[in-house]
Amino acid sequence: MVRRSSDRGKSLDPVEWRLAVDVGGTFTDICAVNERTSELIASKIPSSIDDPLASVIMGIAASGIALKDVRLVTHSTTITTNALVTRDFPPAAMITTQGFRDVIEIRDGTQQDVWDAYKEVAPPYIKRRNRFEVDERIDYSGRVLTPLDVSQTETVAREIVRRGVKTVAVCLLNSYANPIHELQVREVLLSLNATLSVTLSSETLPEVNEYERFSTTVANSLLGSLVTEYIGRLDAYLREHGYQGDLLLMHSGGGSMTADLAQRYPLRLAASSIAGGAMAARHIAQQCGFTDAISLDMGGTSTDITLIQNGQVRVSKQWWVEYGHPISFPGVELSAVGAGGGTIAWIDGTGGIRSGPHSAGSTPGPVSYGRGGVEPTNTDANLLLGRLGAELADGAISLDVDAAHESMRVSIGEPLSLSVPEAALAVLEIADSAVSGAVRILKQSRRSLSPSAPMIVFGGAGPMHGAAVARELDIPLVIIPPNPGITSALGCLLVDVRHDFTAMYHGIASDLEPSSLESRFLDLETDARARLRKEGISEADMVLERSVDLRYRGQWRSMNLPFGRGKGALKSAVQLFQAEYQAQFSYLDGDAPVEIYQLGLTAIGRLPTIEFPHQPLRGGKPLPRGSRNVTFSDEAGPQKTDVYDRGRLSSGMTVSGPCIIEQADATTVIPPGYEARVDPWLNLHLSLKDA
Repeated sequence: MVRRSSDRGKSLDPVEWRLAVDVGGTFTDICAVNERTSELIASKIPSSIDDPLASVIMGIAASGIALKDVRLVTHSTTITTNALVTRDFPPAAMITTQGFRDVIEIRDGTQQDVWDAYKEVAPPYIKRRNRFEVDERIDYSGRVLTPLDVSQTETVAREIVRRGVKTVAVCLLNSYANPIHELQVREVLLSLNATLSVTLSSETLPEVNEYERFSTTVANSLLGSLVTEYIGRLDAYLREHGYQGDLLLMHSGGGSMTADLAQRYPLRLAASSIAGGAMAARHIAQQCGFTDAISLDMGGTSTDITLIQNGQVRVSKQWWVEYGHPISFPGVELSAVGAGGGTIAWIDGTGGIRSGPHSAGSTPGPVSYGRGGVEPTNTDANLLLGRLGAELADGAISLDVDAAHESMRVSIGEPLSLSVPEAALAVLEIADSAVSGAVRILKQSRRSLSPSAPMIVFGGAGPMHGAAVARELDIPLVIIPPNPGITSALGCLLVDVRHDFTAMYHGIASDLEPSSLESRFLDLETDARARLRKEGISEADMVLERSVDLRYRGQWRSMNLPFGRGKGALKSAVQLFQAEYQAQFSYLDGDAPVEIYQLGLTAIGRLPTIEFPHQPLRGGKPLPRGSRNVTFSDEAGPQKTDVYDRGRLSSGMTVSGPCIIEQADATTVIPPGYEARVDPWLNLHLSLKDA
């Protein structure tokens, strides 16, 4: 349990609490903030594999807050992401245009690893025998060339029902331009079985490029029953226990949406937990005066890295959980690597030490947890080196050092003729190298990122590895938030309601009539306002941000850029495109025609902001609560190291490495040569002493 208050002792208006729930692969985090006093209460519960809701209920109970006293509940989860990874889906079928049955299997011909031509791409989510074709054809402009063969569609529908399929994705060619045939297919299906879940590509992603549209629609349809059942149970539990507001769910684009919309677009919940962490990192960077930053979230299973540039989390419209199955809903631009506290170390066929991607998760967990784990993990390695204490969560969890020692000796040490400390150091060095490599690749893809950008490090395992990763990459500053282990949950409380709308619009920029462009944007804004009003957002709290996708004529991929208002908006957008293209690709062709590909609109419903007050600068020298032997390198060996209680570190205090800072939800390692300063928001700033 974590409890932090800047205003202890005051009586609280009961309905002033916001509650966030973040269901991860290893832990479920609960974070509650009082809107008036900024008091923060958090709890961390091992995630239940069998029923995620059970962990949520336990976490809320552990927080001690009654749901009748909560004004707003926001939820992020890895349930959808895990379902895509494990492929735990209900039986499903796909109906498509004659001749396009194999689009999602042919894909675009690319490989994730260009140097490995033999690496197999994961198979389609729907098997070929359950992908059906019907005669119909609509051209690019929406004109019907071949009417839908209704008789054939009825035959296909009867076969789908006969097979016991309950979920159907309808993906017809060019339906984004005219959905009439997809609507007819749905009507036929529901006339035979009204309980079918039918997802149309024209409603899910009304955009050109059938491969991306089909892939997104299929994944969205598969998650429907899973999300509907879970959200329904969660919403019912909240209401039964007194919660009166709307359940909001964090989505991959960095905003939140209502439960009704989440059940319509369940795929948008994929990577929602990552988005929550990224939004929290943006908030922390802004607190500390930075517009550019690197967000690094290392939990029990993986490390997720995102970039903040110009005060915004970068968002991509082309990402995936499994390569070869693109998701074209907006999602935070990220790089993920299988390195977390529960990541398992092993020896490959060449005799080299490997770290991950497999994780011990919460069950059985690391060997030292004593829950049946037998393979050494990063947590076990940190424990054996003294970086992690023998007790976690304020003594609620006791770690078995002897079991971790034996596992590391048998699995890594003896096979490679290494001592246990040498093996543990090697395991952590490999994990740190994997994380550093992922950060490096993402940074190189965005050359305009400021070289002084700090790295915001959080997650239960992140603060133990932050300094090592920063040293490897020459990052000058590491910032660790006050409660690293529940930062992703906190991020859910810092976001607004957000929806993204798009409209296809082709044309050469220099030939377009601005009034035509303005008319299409006004149509999008009408739809956006209607959706926000339905979610209870007042006109005064609506923010509508326009964007446009531009590319050189003849190119396939485009660049999404903000689009202003007024007569000069189009000209300014083209100039910005040229500048961004030059910055990203070191190439510029001022004579090539610039083409508009698509219009976009982000609709934001602003929610009341949470302000965390400055803490008064007290300074002074903190006293360690104890010491223990910690190994930071082979050369130095174990050295007596001070251990501090983070709860006793006040604003303005500085501690010098080597030292360890412990708290209920995380442990921070400050190696030799580093120092940590506490800022007015109680963030830790780690940097080299001579920097």
